[in-house]
Amino acid sequence: MKGLAMRRVALIYNPASGQYSARRNVAVDEALTVFREAGIEAEAYETGEPGSGTARAGQAIRERCDAVVACGGDGTVHEVAQTLVGSDVALGVIPLGTANALAANLGLIAPPAKVARTLLRARPVRVPVGRIHYHDCAGNPASRYFVVAAGVGPDALLMSRLDAGLKRRLGYLLYLIEAAKIWATDPFPLFEATLALNGAGARRVIEVSQLLAVRVRSFGGALRQLVPGATLRDRSLHLVAFGTRSRLQYLKFLLAVVAGRQTFNGHIQLLQTEAVQCRPRNGSRETMFVEADGEVLGSLPVTIEVVPQSLTLLIPPGAEP
Repeated sequence: MKGLAMRRVALIYNPASGQYSARRNVAVDEALTVFREAGIEAEAYETGEPGSGTARAGQAIRERCDAVVACGGDGTVHEVAQTLVGSDVALGVIPLGTANALAANLGLIAPPAKVARTLLRARPVRVPVGRIHYHDCAGNPASRYFVVAAGVGPDALLMSRLDAGLKRRLGYLLYLIEAAKIWATDPFPLFEATLALNGAGARRVIEVSQLLAVRVRSFGGALRQLVPGATLRDRSLHLVAFGTRSRLQYLKFLLAVVAGRQTFNGHIQLLQTEAVQCRPRNGSRETMFVEADGEVLGSLPVTIEVVPQSLTLLIPPGAEP
């Protein structure tokens, strides 16, 4: 493998998630075969309860693996990345989940064996990751790294409503159903976002109903070009800030994204910053959910920032992260 002497690799997978759940073991075995036929010592590790992917990645580091391949969706990538950030162990991804934004951004949406063969030729690239400081469901301060995106508002509310069983059965359709319900019923309450600007101590305060801090240009599928210009190499956050409560504005923007014709204006802005703080407006009693890489974490207040050059990512040939 060019750029990385990959002698040992760990494949971490969730047996109950995503579009390949009915043949998960077969898909993972196919990927294992590809690595082993290339002379690489490869083992698969199954996850169970939430957080076990993080523990499995730690085990892989202790066993001196050169790379950990997250076989699943963005949730599996998220768990594995918590341990790999700050280490020299590379992260690869084989998309087996319902939401596979990182894999889509890297051009890795393909059958598992084909993706595994592509990873054999991938190059290791050190990239920044996002970090979100938040309050968990018990009100305690906590933090998590994220690779794809973090969000406050309706998108986090959407993630909180996804039933795991229905998600396995309906896949991406469940996202569309729940999104339509939220669009029709949610009041889109406003909260404050304070952006760090270039210059010592410079700040900008805006009121928004939804904030997405994005690290990738493409989420795949209908959102393949959500944030033009965003890149995993960037040391800043690209923010999609919804400064409106209008259902019509939300709908117009979403339809424009699907058509690849979205524009950013006074209602919905594309901003760039090194860090952003979000908190409820004075007197607000609304619960504002927070998510990272599709995982619901807790609620406001939050701080979102970038940790420079902190994760080694396996980038396929010809892909631009």
